[in-house]
Amino acid sequence: MEGSCGLITLQKKPVALKSISVTLSIHEFVACVSATLNYENEEKVPLEASFVFPMDEDSAVYSFEALVDGKKIVAELQDKMEAQHKYEDAISQGQEAYLLEEDSDSRDVFCCNVGNLQPGSKVELTLRYVQELPLDADGALRYVLPAILNPRYHLSGRLEDSCLDIKTPLVPLDELPYTLSMVATISSQHGIQRVHSNCPLSAVAFLADDKTSAQVSLAEGHKFDRDVELLIYYREVHSPRVSVEAGMLEKKPDSLMGDPSVMVSFYPNIPEDEASMTCGEFVFLMDCSGSMQCPMNNQDGSQSRIEAAQETLILLLKSLPIGCYFNIYQFGSSYKEFFPESVKYTQQTMEEAVNRVKLMRADLGGTEILAPLQNIYRKPPISGHPLQLFVFTDGEVSDTFSVIKEVQSNGNKHRCFSFGIGEGASTSLIKSIARVSGGTSEFITGKDRMQPKVLRSLKHSLQPAVEDISLSWNLPPGVSANLLSPEPTVIFRGQRLILYARLTGKMPAAEATGEVGLKYTLQDKRFEDKLTFSLQPKPDADLTIHRLAAKSFIQTKDLGLTQTPAMDKKDVLKISIESGVISSFTAFIAINKELKKPVQGPRVYREIPRPVLYKAFKSPRILCGSGAPLLHAQSLGSTYSSLRCSVSMMGKPCSSNNSRTKSKSSHKVIGGTKLMQLIDLQKANGSWDLNEDLTKILGVSLEDLLAAHPAQHVDLSGWATVLAVVWLHTHGKDQKMEWELLERKAVAWIHTQAGSNVPTLVKTANTLLKSSVDPAVFAP
Repeated sequence: MEGSCGLITLQKKPVALKSISVTLSIHEFVACVSATLNYENEEKVPLEASFVFPMDEDSAVYSFEALVDGKKIVAELQDKMEAQHKYEDAISQGQEAYLLEEDSDSRDVFCCNVGNLQPGSKVELTLRYVQELPLDADGALRYVLPAILNPRYHLSGRLEDSCLDIKTPLVPLDELPYTLSMVATISSQHGIQRVHSNCPLSAVAFLADDKTSAQVSLAEGHKFDRDVELLIYYREVHSPRVSVEAGMLEKKPDSLMGDPSVMVSFYPNIPEDEASMTCGEFVFLMDCSGSMQCPMNNQDGSQSRIEAAQETLILLLKSLPIGCYFNIYQFGSSYKEFFPESVKYTQQTMEEAVNRVKLMRADLGGTEILAPLQNIYRKPPISGHPLQLFVFTDGEVSDTFSVIKEVQSNGNKHRCFSFGIGEGASTSLIKSIARVSGGTSEFITGKDRMQPKVLRSLKHSLQPAVEDISLSWNLPPGVSANLLSPEPTVIFRGQRLILYARLTGKMPAAEATGEVGLKYTLQDKRFEDKLTFSLQPKPDADLTIHRLAAKSFIQTKDLGLTQTPAMDKKDVLKISIESGVISSFTAFIAINKELKKPVQGPRVYREIPRPVLYKAFKSPRILCGSGAPLLHAQSLGSTYSSLRCSVSMMGKPCSSNNSRTKSKSSHKVIGGTKLMQLIDLQKANGSWDLNEDLTKILGVSLEDLLAAHPAQHVDLSGWATVLAVVWLHTHGKDQKMEWELLERKAVAWIHTQAGSNVPTLVKTANTLLKSSVDPAVFAP
């Protein structure tokens, strides 16, 4: 038997990475994170180890340091090319060196290199970052520690110098040779209601009687089969505020890090308007690659991603307003469009689209999204119908920045609403294409349902446009505010707006105040939100607001090594190095210059393995889902760049993303629930016909429905539509977000048909269906 020491890979080689420990501090809606990678060389030769791992797109990584034999070595942030050359020079000369860099094609993937780790030596590498936490619709702040890194699909014939090209070895989850631990401290002046997670946690320990601080930790044994999510609920979250942070004393004034920085958070009180837009061109771009056949979560009986997508598209089609235009694209390695051009929304076009949606399969191979996007943007605009693009994908492309640039260059003529499906979806792709086009992004993971999140975005797209958005500052003489965030161009009801600025000039006395105002116009009415704040800056050793401000600026201008204009590259490089926040053009480099003698002997290269489920590992079949990187060409007899393979959290075999492999698994019938069956029967104008299919759902015979019809001069469709709406409110109220728009369309249609007879129809429907629906829901 071959001998070994310590934890080993399948190739019988010891693994240098032993554990990952994360310390998380969340204050209000900002997370400060410290992640430590613990390495040990148990081999008899020097090692160079490489570890590829995911990060959230919004993470501002600002510190990287090594602890070697009790000595701390703080890395410097430098021009990426220079840092890479210094790293290579150092390890070639026998020095210990450490390199941390963003992937060349995506902001949400990092690579950590450890060079010349001596036999028997240990090293702790710690990176620190800060991040704004997004606000969910139910008021939860969501923190995600990415543990899943899906492969990135390469465009045909395209070669990339990417850290994702490292052919990482695979091990089953129960044999993964490193562990993850996390401790989180949470604080808010408003008080903490509760903390939820998709992973087992310790009991929440409140650190104060008023519940303004708490601590929680990840239970032992996390298997890297999902991202770690924390949902934090405060007693109050919609409190606008302004925070002023002092600059660094050692930095010169009139510089980003020397001047005070301001974080402004608005919660605009935009009035709800029931009169949604009836115009618009709605284009739905749906991922039909092989991995969409995988389950939405690891619960038995979970829908597959493609089934959830089909239901969602049907809900969208039923919820569109009469008079709009629409089209649907399917994409994978190739793409298909339902109609050559977007068509007017009618009963005929809706029926045709619904029938085609029911036939959709996850059989289009890989994830090439750029070509269908370009096709959509080439289409001539429809006068009076602004383009609203909805993008759904569970995959990632290797050229993320090319896709972002394509969306950004067309940002003035459309809004993009993007949806990341399943664990490990690229936050860089999903968040960026929404941000550069003035849309919103959503992620559907764990037990989340796709349908309510998508319908919420459709509601946003139907809101009357908020126009003439402007920001104004009222500051003492000699003080000015320079905005570092992009100028706000879109505001959605119920959403938070965060802006960063730099204060320049001589700061006045401590009691001085300033004022910032947000003005906007909605349907010819002018609104203004004002915030008064103290100009006395507060010190923060971590310079959290400065780092977040720098990240906001970098995100606006950084489109990667090949897509960023020269002038923007210069600005990004300057801000990145000055703030210490990493970018596409910078990398952290640390060299142990105090090593008394060079490391001796030949150096061996090791990639840190990433997880794969045990069932998948034992099976030669191609599986799909959440966690595995691309398998080696030798193991599957396929080219590395053309095959995207993952593993479902349930360990169930799914179709490959190889375009030559067809999905053989059968789909459940769409409309398996009575709710979906009812929605499937609705017509484009919002009405229902009175027929046998409807009676089966209502549970009342056709004869009884006809006999109970209370207003004979109201046609049967009007009666059927009232019955359907009453049934929705009685049996589908837990999923109201999913049918709210199509119900609104139905109610509007009822009033055009039944007029003053509506109360009588509702009363009779309540009696017949044994319901007690408030007639007010039928108010025009």
